Amino acid sequence: MESDAGVAVVTVPFPAQGHLNQLLHLSLLLASRGLPVHFAAPEPHLREVRARLHGWGGGAADSLLLSTVRFRALEVPAHESPAPDPASPFPAHMLPLFEAFCAAARAPLGKLLEELSANHRRVVVLHDRMAAFAAGEAARLPNGEALGVHCLAASYNVGWADPGHALLRDHGLVFHPPDACATKEFVALAKRMGQERRRAPGAGMVVNTCRALEGEFLDVLAGIPSSDGPKLFAVGPLNPVLLPGASGSARHECLDWLDKQPPSSVLYVSFGTTSSLRQQQVRELAAALRDSGQRFIWVLRDADRADMRAEAAAESGARLSVAASELSGSMARGAVAVTGDQPWDAELVCKYLRAGVLVRPWEQRHDVTPAAAIREAIEKVMASDEGTEMRQRAAALGEAVRGGVAKGGSSRQDLEELVAYMAR
Repeated sequence: MESDAGVAVVTVPFPAQGHLNQLLHLSLLLASRGLPVHFAAPEPHLREVRARLHGWGGGAADSLLLSTVRFRALEVPAHESPAPDPASPFPAHMLPLFEAFCAAARAPLGKLLEELSANHRRVVVLHDRMAAFAAGEAARLPNGEALGVHCLAASYNVGWADPGHALLRDHGLVFHPPDACATKEFVALAKRMGQERRRAPGAGMVVNTCRALEGEFLDVLAGIPSSDGPKLFAVGPLNPVLLPGASGSARHECLDWLDKQPPSSVLYVSFGTTSSLRQQQVRELAAALRDSGQRFIWVLRDADRADMRAEAAAESGARLSVAASELSGSMARGAVAVTGDQPWDAELVCKYLRAGVLVRPWEQRHDVTPAAAIREAIEKVMASDEGTEMRQRAAALGEAVRGGVAKGGSSRQDLEELVAYMAR
């Protein structure tokens, strides 16, 4: 679908890697449909998203598509960058960056939007809901409009609005309140962003999910008044690996090994880009993997630092340890909730989708999980009838998700409706 050249789209991610990736993938999807897209973030994070781009065809194909997105730097002043604390479940070391971004990025973003407003018929701002100051800047334009991008599970918002909702009760789902899953400083920041959305309500919300995974929750969410506005577009998952033909030409060496392994025979172990494990926990996890007898890949890396400038990034280079495994089309997994929205994700995967097993209850988040408990979860998922049923359910969900992003699927339709709405 071709868009009106008089419409400019500005995407504003929150500067955490999982959020940056989602907004980048959304930007590329919109650009591939003819919309002029400006991706606005601090310069160090622009460098990071370019370096970590994957799945869009590889090599020249990635470069060509990236060239259709204009990367716009939002200057953020120097800030503290404390070392990650493995004893803390929440990545509090990132807070100086989050606070500096939400305070300082507003002015350069406003200047960018004013420039675009003067030269375009309309300016549409797609902002991470944790960067809701962008909605206020869009509201200042005579031809501006904003939509919030929800980078968490859609069901999280249902739990937030009503922890006792029948849909949660019927499935035994427990919603842990935000102040139990994050520091009080981060919760305060999230509340300030909520106030920003209420002061400058937008057109609606874009959600990184699909009906195959959260259809019931989307129906509930559609009936809950949103500070982002009335429209709801479920365009996920924002993961280019799922798109037909999106096979990269530049492959990590572990993928060649993975191709030689039997289907559904492997484990994938990763805790994200901002989490750090205590050395004792690393040893327990290593012992569990060693004694499980299963193939596995373990991504073991330093946590991202708040300061992502070149010299800081060089100090925290990622490490990848490969011993055996593939994350295949089966999404069955052992869930270890670390922080933030992850306790809810574990509830959703294990109790609602029934495609995982809980390794450690959230109440034990401050404890070191012993190797025996981890190994028991591995055996349940990989070597039991219950695990076989989980993998079968996960495989069916995977097929349904792929159908959602394929032509005629619900996510593809919502994406096309979003493009048509913005280009109207």
